[in-house]
Amino acid sequence: MLKVSKFGGTSLSEGKQIKKVAEIIKSDNNRKYIVVSAPGKRWSEDNKITDLLYLCHAHLKYNVPSGEIFKMITDRYSNIVKDLEIDFNLNKHMKEIEKSFNKNISIDYLASRGEYLNALILSKYLNCEFVDSKDIIYFNMDGSLDEEKTEKSIRKRLENVERCVIPGFYGSTPLGEIKTFTRGGSDITGSLISRFLNVDIYENWTDVSGFMMADPRIIENPKKIRNITYQELRELSYMGAKVLHDEAIYPVRKANIPINIRNTNNPDDIGTMITNEKKNGSDIAITGIAGRKDFTVIGLQKFYMNNEVGFVKKLLSILEMYDITFEHIPSGIDTVSIVIDNEYLNGKLEKIIDKIEKNCEPDKIEVFKNIALIAVVGQRMAYTSGISARIFGALGREKVNIRMIDQGSSEINIIIGVKDEDFEKAVRGIYYEFNK
Repeated sequence: MLKVSKFGGTSLSEGKQIKKVAEIIKSDNNRKYIVVSAPGKRWSEDNKITDLLYLCHAHLKYNVPSGEIFKMITDRYSNIVKDLEIDFNLNKHMKEIEKSFNKNISIDYLASRGEYLNALILSKYLNCEFVDSKDIIYFNMDGSLDEEKTEKSIRKRLENVERCVIPGFYGSTPLGEIKTFTRGGSDITGSLISRFLNVDIYENWTDVSGFMMADPRIIENPKKIRNITYQELRELSYMGAKVLHDEAIYPVRKANIPINIRNTNNPDDIGTMITNEKKNGSDIAITGIAGRKDFTVIGLQKFYMNNEVGFVKKLLSILEMYDITFEHIPSGIDTVSIVIDNEYLNGKLEKIIDKIEKNCEPDKIEVFKNIALIAVVGQRMAYTSGISARIFGALGREKVNIRMIDQGSSEINIIIGVKDEDFEKAVRGIYYEFNK
């Protein structure tokens, strides 16, 4: 059973963590392709190496001394090498990076050195091959992935290796320059390698034992989700339950390769398996609950709206004019509401309302601020009677007023809008309704 194993920043934050990772890798000969992130936080107030590298770049760009920050980065890796007791010439690599220091240094190159150094160190500790991502992951000049060249390179370079360590997060352009994915892009590297080598499982090792049914900051010791579909994951991730980078899902989903979320600090826990189809065994109709605060709902009412061709198009064109995306559009015969993340409104609300009144001429327009959205997700919901009644009953018992209800055509989720102040109470009410 061939595996790609990707280890996140907290799993590789210091020497003792890397030793755990090495034991996990050596315990299974099927873990042939190891993808690594840069060292993450060792404690809550600690710095991620990638953050320090971005800060270092900002200093260089504006001619601010960067020596102190670069020393912090060097010391961090120096401690890792010392803890692992390996013969690794860190000084040579740090000097090579420092040679490129000037105000025009590529931010992608500098940011990628976190993964690069960590992969070199782990490969040395494991005594296995190092494969640089710049030689197997390729981008087009417009920044998009060159899938054809990447697939050919991955197959040619990796198919016959015994075991190798690969830095995540970056590749190279046609000009040979380093190009990074967005933050958290090491997940994407692992996903692409999994897809193009058609492995059996893509393991993603982090500091949690998979997904929980609800946020543990709201629910004490929530149940673990042992199996979840890619579609359910997409719904929960969208509402804030993030463990994986969104773009990491597509390549493996397309190839029908399961993702196993595992915990480096508790390797015996089987974690969460993400698959295309739901496995049998769970008697709970819902898979998970997730949500976010700070939305604004703009509600419009206009008699005979359904007879007015292009009404919603006019409405959405106003959002486009102000470069604003929407989250949901619940509607009735004569009503429509637009749900917008407050982050995107950014002082534009009054201008938008004014434009809607002029262009759409609604009979009534209302604005509801400080709205939280809660997604109740489960692939079995569509085939289980009484789910909605139980959700709304739970909210009623908690005396939570529902401001909005929306359900997608797939019927695997129900979105509920409540006041921000009722968010935690609502999540608890729904969770304990299905987990008594």
